[in-house]
Amino acid sequence: MTNPLLHALVPLVADLSRDLSDEERYRRLLHALREVLPCDAVALLKLEGETLIPLAVEGLSTDTLGRRFKVDEHPRLHALLENPGPTRFASDCDLPDPYDGLVDGHRGHLQVHDCLGCPLQVSGETWGLLTLDSLDPTRFGSVDLDSLQAFASLAAASVMASERIKQLARSVEDQRHLAESYKQAAGQHQPLELIGQSAAHKQLLHEIQLIANSPLTVLITGETGVGKELVAEAIHAQSARLRKPLIRINCAALPDLLVESELFGHVKGSFTGAMSERQGKFELADGGSLFLDEVGELPLATQAKLLRVLQSGQLQRVGSDRELHVDVRIIAATNRDLAGEVRAGRFRADLYHRLSVYPLPVPALRDRGRDILMLAGYFLEQNRARLGLRSLRLSSDAQRALLGYDWPGNVRELEHLIGRAAHKALANNAPRARMVSIEEDQLGLSQSSAAIESPAALAPVVSSPPGKDLKTSLDNYQRTLIIEALSRHNHKWADAARELGVDRANLNRLAKRLGIRQ
Repeated sequence: MTNPLLHALVPLVADLSRDLSDEERYRRLLHALREVLPCDAVALLKLEGETLIPLAVEGLSTDTLGRRFKVDEHPRLHALLENPGPTRFASDCDLPDPYDGLVDGHRGHLQVHDCLGCPLQVSGETWGLLTLDSLDPTRFGSVDLDSLQAFASLAAASVMASERIKQLARSVEDQRHLAESYKQAAGQHQPLELIGQSAAHKQLLHEIQLIANSPLTVLITGETGVGKELVAEAIHAQSARLRKPLIRINCAALPDLLVESELFGHVKGSFTGAMSERQGKFELADGGSLFLDEVGELPLATQAKLLRVLQSGQLQRVGSDRELHVDVRIIAATNRDLAGEVRAGRFRADLYHRLSVYPLPVPALRDRGRDILMLAGYFLEQNRARLGLRSLRLSSDAQRALLGYDWPGNVRELEHLIGRAAHKALANNAPRARMVSIEEDQLGLSQSSAAIESPAALAPVVSSPPGKDLKTSLDNYQRTLIIEALSRHNHKWADAARELGVDRANLNRLAKRLGIRQ
């Protein structure tokens, strides 16, 4: 009779010499593990600092892949890392389980079940964990832990093979040195992750890797809320300028009178309020990168001066005749159609061509499929820790609702929605509840959809019936003008504000008061 352990290990040994994607390599690894030790759920987690990141799962909901488990918040995971060998928890162990509510086909809580895990050692250091969970509390009672240890050793070899393939150009020491340098340059804060496994997301990551280490100017495009700033961080973090700063400036948030001072600096007395000399963002970014967010909002006069700096590297502080030279890589971002703005005479054609040397579109969330659930898992884990919950999960109906929604506000909308829903779900549970499930009606997607996707549905008749006071009539009229402007500009708030002749922040506040925007 064939030994099941040997039967599972032979294909994995063959995989060591194959150039497989990480996703496929880890899928095969977990599939083989379930053959050796049948169970309801398995997971491979990588340890990065003090956080365990799921790389592959079987039998767990998709949002698990987006969660980030801080070791000090999960005592079971901490215990597994502390023991160099396999660890089995008693079926009635009262330590909270990180997978509560996440096992497919079992949306309840795992008060009584069987749990087993083993750390993976790579080059003498703990690389991560293999975890196994079974709803049968006696499943692992007769398990030969030596078999799990043998499997873990081969799993570590598989992981090492994958790591070496990815690090052909750099040694492990180089990677560690770069990471430490980035922490120093970024004030000890690492960039947020770009989470996802969809084809569109993988293409984005590929393009980031392709362009990051080049000197080319990048124009990041995409809808509001897709994560353009995170893309800019990723480009800088993978570039040769890593040890130098990434300076950010939101062009839309600057008053016209201060834009040039913010970008190029000023000398004392150059304008009212200039009480001292000040460096601009270009000087602060010298040797590094400058991220110009919402670059389409720059005034035409400033665009001409920006073009000069991009062409020659020369700038002058406001009020000064002295030329300064800077070495800065520009990463710009916009949610506007800059080519259309050029045709309309609102953006300089020469600056547009200078900025869009490498255009990099960021996909909308609606085009990323089940990445929605991965990102939801990331935000769920953040809210679980913040609210002090043992478990925070999505019901099956809530997951389907997230996948079926159009996401006009993209990842930013998802983040805010999960935060609101977590509070609603907590409020609807018992005061001391530690395990909370978010239901579909607590997401509020129908209300969000009505308010954001279909503003025309809110449009009232301009004329007011007899008996309406002046304020109500004015509100009705303003509401109609705003909705019509949004419709003409494909729901772009900056363009609507420009047409209506008001500041965009003021327009947002007015729209919220009138019930057009949440």
